[in-house]
Amino acid sequence: MTDPQPTLRALLARRDLDLRLASDEAALPADALDAPLRWVHSSDLADPTPFLADDLLLLTTGTQFASLSGIDGDSVEYSAYVARLRTRGVRGLGFGTEVVRDGIPPALAEACRDQGMPLFEVPYRTPFIALARANAEAIAAQAYARRTWALAAQRAISLAALRPDGLGATVAELARQLGAWVGLYDATGRPTHAAPHPSPDGGIAEALAAEAGAVLRRGARAASTLEVAGHRATLQTLGRGGHLRGLLAIVGAELDLEGRSVVTSVIAMAGLALEQNVGLGRARTALRAGLLHALLSDDPTLARRVSRELWGPLPAAPVTVAVATVPSTRSAAAVDWLELRAGERRGGLFFGRGGDGLVVVVPASDAETLPTFADLFDATVGAADPADYAVFSRAHEQALTALRRATPGTVARFADAAAGGVLAGLDSPAGRALADARLRPLRDHDAAHGTALVETVRTWLSHDARIDEAARALGIHRHTVRARIAQAQQLLGVDLSAFPARAELWAALVAAA
Repeated sequence: MTDPQPTLRALLARRDLDLRLASDEAALPADALDAPLRWVHSSDLADPTPFLADDLLLLTTGTQFASLSGIDGDSVEYSAYVARLRTRGVRGLGFGTEVVRDGIPPALAEACRDQGMPLFEVPYRTPFIALARANAEAIAAQAYARRTWALAAQRAISLAALRPDGLGATVAELARQLGAWVGLYDATGRPTHAAPHPSPDGGIAEALAAEAGAVLRRGARAASTLEVAGHRATLQTLGRGGHLRGLLAIVGAELDLEGRSVVTSVIAMAGLALEQNVGLGRARTALRAGLLHALLSDDPTLARRVSRELWGPLPAAPVTVAVATVPSTRSAAAVDWLELRAGERRGGLFFGRGGDGLVVVVPASDAETLPTFADLFDATVGAADPADYAVFSRAHEQALTALRRATPGTVARFADAAAGGVLAGLDSPAGRALADARLRPLRDHDAAHGTALVETVRTWLSHDARIDEAARALGIHRHTVRARIAQAQQLLGVDLSAFPARAELWAALVAAA
């Protein structure tokens, strides 16, 4: 993207125009002669600025100065004139000689020098319209060159997309055409392809990855730009809103209309390729679900054979079986992340979608994958104790039990749940609701009559249903304890002399605690 721009330097280089730079180039601003020109205009008004546009070259014969104080008049007038042009964004001033006077007025040259305005002489034999035509031709030639480049670039990129590594080749060709660094990120914000290598340094790569992840997590189609370590970066999401498939980042390119059209074509091709990958992903998901069903039969033979052919061996036993639920907005990205992780660590991860969520299998020695997954996708994860594939179904049940105790973004372990005993499994909304219903008659009676039936029953059961020990613990007479237990039996409609009734009542008290 180095096509020459229509500039004052280009006009000065035209031998047929015979222009002469009257300014000292070394004293001008650095880009004074190389700034793009949008048009060339002529005017002899004392103040032509209301009729001018930005980035324009102005030509004059100087008649406006003669009407003021003479062509060699007050330098203040020239300074004010040049200041108006500079403020308006005029890129240079051409003085047509031998029309009103020979040569350029010294006061005008001085004013242009003081304010950094390029000044050049247009000889009488060169009509002003020749400059306007020359600049217009340069603009048209540039536009043609840019369109030609864009068509050639799109053709080269289309051919690159047909190579075996279509996405990687497309990214590399786009980087070559733009003369910039181009990176492709997957749906999780992880860089998958980049060119040229190595990636940008100075913190640019980290800033791009962070911004890519933030944009993709929002889930909406977006184009954005940011400044990183003095470099301009352009980011564009790939895919449909709510179903983003990745992000394209470009660093170090100023994109004009043609450049944006080339990038748009790459976005379309990359988006299509990623959408096709989604179709393949669905097939992989169905196959993984089938292999998971085979594992749940506690016979890993089929799953081992198919997995070895497609993804590498299953994780070596003992393994940790986990069940995870992921918010619907993050589900696709979560599966993509697991797919990439499984590809990177052949034999280090297997997953499949089951009826209760994503089932993830990792070696028991892997303490990183599950917490990372939970944190990245706000997933709720339950993990079983280490187990062999011969008892996979039992490990799956343990994972489901742990899952019921987990919270979003965390991993709950079955070992922790088991440490609380069997009754710890009652700590669930359903268990608490049943317990509340069972104890409601006693609580209502306590509230209405100021009694302490619930406390008395709890203390009595915790002391092995011994009246005397419960009385001492409560600090009341044993007959009072006996009377309260009898009243509780009547309200609950059970015989608390039987162990099953006592066990159920104790379970309700534990769940309601």
